[in-house]
Amino acid sequence: MNARRALVAANWKMNGSRAANDAWLSEFAARKAGLACEVVVCAPYVYLEQLQHALQRDQIGAQDASAHEAGAYTGDIAAQMLYDAGCGWVIVGHSERRQWHGETDAIVAQKAERALQAGLQPIVCIGETLQQREAGKTNAVLRAQLAAVLQRIGAERLARGALAYEPVWAIGTGRTATPEQAQGVHVALRAQIGIDDSAAGRAVRILYGGSVKPANAAELFEQPDIDGGLIGGASLIARDFVAICAATHT
Repeated sequence: MNARRALVAANWKMNGSRAANDAWLSEFAARKAGLACEVVVCAPYVYLEQLQHALQRDQIGAQDASAHEAGAYTGDIAAQMLYDAGCGWVIVGHSERRQWHGETDAIVAQKAERALQAGLQPIVCIGETLQQREAGKTNAVLRAQLAAVLQRIGAERLARGALAYEPVWAIGTGRTATPEQAQGVHVALRAQIGIDDSAAGRAVRILYGGSVKPANAAELFEQPDIDGGLIGGASLIARDFVAICAATHT
């Protein structure tokens, strides 16, 4: 039996409205009874306060945080501001941030450190593109992305949050890694973390993200090293998100 409690995080991305969010939260509240997993909802900054009326701090997450502590960084949101606003979690290093905002492995590692310093639990995202996978570079890319984080914060501190493997080629495309493919990657990532700290390697929760839906969640989550999911599009429909949560192991 896997002793790690499953974690499922909703990433609403740049979606939502006050009315739509209220409807989602109401439906989630009506359906969530009996869920064994830990749940986090990562909403756009402007809706984080709205989540506080329905969720606890440890269920509320932001989608990004600045690599800087404070200062003249117009438009950025500091990690300590997120904590002050009621967040318990924050996503860092999502592939869309890496692709569209030029975030490097070093920047992602710095953001993870800022999150921890502020009292937040980071969900650190790593993943390879289709081109990298087809070139046989998956393992090298993932090792480098994870190594930058481990060098900055260490395995024990990474285990306070979570690691999310999100193959870029499977995000929002309808394609997904097979359970066996995802499990193989998760095993390798856990082994890499274990080199730094064996206890942390066993304890860290490694999530899968990449077109997870109610139809494929169970076969992914039954893999021994997949500890839950980072859910994008399917998290926008409360009943689908609950169905995915219900597919986790305990």
